[in-house]
Amino acid sequence: MFKKKEKVSLENIAAFHEEVNGTNLEAVMKKYDREANVRHFEGIPKIIVRCMLIAFALFMVYMNLFANWGEQIRRCLFLSAVILLIFTVYPRKKGMSQKVNHIPWYDWILGIGGSASFLYYVINFNEIIQKATRIGQIEVIFGIIGILVLTEACRRVTGIPIIVVATAFVIYAFSTGLPLRRIIYNLFYTTTGVIGVPIGVCSTFIALFIIFGAFLEATGISNFFIQCANSVAGASSGGPAKVAVISSALCGMVSGSSVGNTVTTGSVTIPMMKKTGYPPEFAGAVEAAASTGGQIMPPIMGAAAFLMAEMCGVQYASIIQKAILPAFLYFSGIFLMVHFKARKLKLMGIPKEELPKFKHLFKNMYLLLPLVVLVYMIIDGYTMSRSAIFATLVAIAVSMFNKENRMNVNGFCTALENGGKGTLSVAAACGMAGIIAGVVSMTGLGQIFISGIVSVAGNSLIIALMLTMVCCIILGMGVPTTANYIIMATTCAPILITGMNMDIVAANMFVFYFGIVADITPPVALAAYAGSAIAGANPMKTAFNATMLAIAAFIIPYVFAYNQALLFINTTPIQVIQVVVTSFIGMFAISGGMIGYMFKDLNPVLRVICIICGLMLIYPSIGTDFVGIIAVGIIVAMQLMENRKKLKTTA
Repeated sequence: MFKKKEKVSLENIAAFHEEVNGTNLEAVMKKYDREANVRHFEGIPKIIVRCMLIAFALFMVYMNLFANWGEQIRRCLFLSAVILLIFTVYPRKKGMSQKVNHIPWYDWILGIGGSASFLYYVINFNEIIQKATRIGQIEVIFGIIGILVLTEACRRVTGIPIIVVATAFVIYAFSTGLPLRRIIYNLFYTTTGVIGVPIGVCSTFIALFIIFGAFLEATGISNFFIQCANSVAGASSGGPAKVAVISSALCGMVSGSSVGNTVTTGSVTIPMMKKTGYPPEFAGAVEAAASTGGQIMPPIMGAAAFLMAEMCGVQYASIIQKAILPAFLYFSGIFLMVHFKARKLKLMGIPKEELPKFKHLFKNMYLLLPLVVLVYMIIDGYTMSRSAIFATLVAIAVSMFNKENRMNVNGFCTALENGGKGTLSVAAACGMAGIIAGVVSMTGLGQIFISGIVSVAGNSLIIALMLTMVCCIILGMGVPTTANYIIMATTCAPILITGMNMDIVAANMFVFYFGIVADITPPVALAAYAGSAIAGANPMKTAFNATMLAIAAFIIPYVFAYNQALLFINTTPIQVIQVVVTSFIGMFAISGGMIGYMFKDLNPVLRVICIICGLMLIYPSIGTDFVGIIAVGIIVAMQLMENRKKLKTTA
């Protein structure tokens, strides 16, 4: 452990990297983020694979801007390319990626066979449409091949959990007595299955925003975010942890990956936190909780906001607006906890003279222009596809103003390559999510879910919410954020919407939050485990610390489930102010209770009282708000008075 009062210098960041117990960041990414576990190519094969990914990215741009194809054809062509690329880029299992320029014979067969299954649909589209449910044996065979190969592709890039869930749903479809031909037709040849809404959204909005994110990161905006966070909070007590919260929130909304963001920004922030004096498991947890929270940070929200707009049938701008206050409360909770922890451990910040001056950072504010243009165009009524493309062009133009990140031909191609590669895992997961949605639609399973939860919960919304929360956390373990949300929106959100008459946006936001926290909730807490690897800490301790820090994510959804003023739904300005103020005070009390410190140490009894009072304040009721405010006010007053007495005695 480093000395608690040791000063942290930004000039020593490079040295901090070497103090992460010799951790190989690339190895951490490969272990906890399947998207990083790719084959190694050199020479001509590397150029060929790179050109394939670049061509795929350009194909998505062409398909969305210029092509005039039917939806089934667009989606099948998209999946055909995705499958071929996955079996080219991703090995069968971890460790096999060490062989250079090696693609096994069976991967050639799977990649070409799976791709051909979707191309067969495209080539014979008119004939298949005319046959409808009377498809022949050859269509059934191609459908089976396509589904099985897609399943294996998804396993390679996202892992086992989503495969287990999808398989269970398919087994249920067979158990209902539906014939094979009917199941294959619904899952493979209709827009309610594999090529359903998830793939439709992925092949348009999500793919283009992943490409946009790749170009945006190439401008150096992540470093700009970190420098801004240092300027704002670096000098305060425990400053590096606060920097981690702010910078990870900003970087996470662009990256779209909890694990990827934890490793990328954590390679800088975690060693700084350890150097300041934070325990390793706490440092890793701060980064994991903040990086995961980046997925709920407007305006991009890790691309899931676009899906939510589609699923809810509302404008994207409406989703952004409704997500602002919950995100503010989430990060307020983490910020308060790291502050109380720093005060409790008497930690110092970074010396002010070594911090970047905000006025010097102001000249780099132009890096935010792509984000500003993106949000403005979407709110102004432009399609999300065109907005993403135009914002990408602005990002390219913006990079020209900085010689360190100026985008040349190689940089341009690298951004396209990263964008194409980043789309693969999301696309495969969206295809599997389409299978789940198809089974739910084909068998009426959704109504069975709703009836089951409602019968257990009765008329109690709180029980229905808790049961839904458990389902979301279990189903969301180890699943990428975007696919995670699709599964939740398909299986869990209807329970609240139909069974409990909850607002559609509030219900979708509820399941979105709990699907996301699966990344930091034991036992499958991938983001927390990645943070622990960098911090050199116990993985399970880090995961539990991350869960504690993200306690707001477990509470806030219940707030807007009961009081939708937090989402600006059917409310007045006074109600919004009331719920924000009381919720913030509630988070203040809960944070103090969890850490055991406010203005001085809290004894066990006061900690419990703080947590209870905080929960009372978060629950929307005038009575509980009154009791909570009075109790928290008394505790704060007692602490301030004791501190004043102590100062007088010392003097």
